[in-house]
Amino acid sequence: MGLSDGLLNPTKKAMVIEDCCNMIEVQLASKSGMSGIALKTAFAALKGVKPGYIPYVVEQLLPQCFTALDPMWSEGVAKGDPVGYLSANRSHTADALLGVTDARVKNSKRQIVRGTYEKLRGSAKKHVEEAVPDLAKVIDNYTKA
Repeated sequence: MGLSDGLLNPTKKAMVIEDCCNMIEVQLASKSGMSGIALKTAFAALKGVKPGYIPYVVEQLLPQCFTALDPMWSEGVAKGDPVGYLSANRSHTADALLGVTDARVKNSKRQIVRGTYEKLRGSAKKHVEEAVPDLAKVIDNYTKA
């Protein structure tokens, strides 16, 4: 059973999505400086696409993200610490997640989504790497339950 099978079952799915959205909000709030302002502005623009857009996108991306992370998570489980393993391999983890979002945005028909993503993509890996430990904790919380 892969991460998507376990984490997106009907009894957990809404909680996983909510926790991922909360994690994104916390990560965003921690950003400062010019890049923080740019990220917060971009996020506000994406939120304005339509009500509930961010949870919708998270719901759409999670199965593919979990599929991309499944091999690394399994390696971490085998080593006895999947959270630590993803965190220690955050560059590889970020690449796997960004591969999913890159493919998704490439096929997006919404210009605001594509344009916003393309403007921020250059710095995205750093931000995703910073979020990996928190994402790993969210995953761990629901794989134990």
